[in-house]
Amino acid sequence: MRIKAGQRKTKQRQVILEELQRLRTHPTASELYEVVRQRLPRLSLGTVYRNLELLVESGFARKIESAGGQARFDGDLSQHYHVRCEECGEVADVFGLPSDIVRGEFEELNGYRVSGYKLEFVGLCPHCQNGKSNQYEETGDAPSSPDEH
Repeated sequence: MRIKAGQRKTKQRQVILEELQRLRTHPTASELYEVVRQRLPRLSLGTVYRNLELLVESGFARKIESAGGQARFDGDLSQHYHVRCEECGEVADVFGLPSDIVRGEFEELNGYRVSGYKLEFVGLCPHCQNGKSNQYEETGDAPSSPDEH
C-alpha cells in the first residue's frame, strides 16, 4: 500500500482496507467500523472515517455518495457501476456493461469543463420489492399504475 507522502502505513489502515475489500455490501463508515472492531477492539469510529478518506484520496477505495444518503465505500477498484435501492439505500455492483456506456468525449458541457462522470442506477432491490408486494397484498393499496407510489 502506497499512501501519500507524509502519511505512514498503519496496521489500523491496513485492516480497514482488508475488511473493505472483503465486504461486497458497500458499507458506510459506521457499518465498516462494526466489522473492523472485531479485529481491532480499541479502534474508534473517527479513526475509521479518517482512514477511509485517506484511502479514497490515495486511490485504494472509492466513495459512493448520493444526495440525502450516507456515503458508502467500495474496495473493489475494477471497472463497474452501481445500482442503489431507493427504499433502503443498499448498493450493489453492476458488472458486464460496456465501459463506454456514456458515448462520446465531453470536453465541455453547459459551460462546464468535464473531467469525468459517475453513473449510478437506481431502483428497488429484491428485498424491498418483496416487501412492497407483501405490503400491497396485506393492505390492498397497490398502485394502479407504475407512476403511483
